[in-house]
Amino acid sequence: MAKVEFLGPIGIEAKNYNVSSLKDLKELLAQDEKLKEWLDICAVAINDEIVKDLEKPLNSSDKVSLLPPVCGG
Repeated sequence: MAKVEFLGPIGIEAKNYNVSSLKDLKELLAQDEKLKEWLDICAVAINDEIVKDLEKPLNSSDKVSLLPPVCGG
């Protein structure tokens, strides 16, 4: 079970998911049409560290954050 935060304009409350890797989480989230568009453009962090490896295992105490791109000035 991992807690997933959807930051910024994604606009979804944090939820817990019973998954064992980022790959499993991505497959699960891709079933939601509202989230599907965000999956390819968001960075992903586990416990506040950016990760790219979808095979990264998740532990029950992990916090996963979907970080959408931002514009700044």
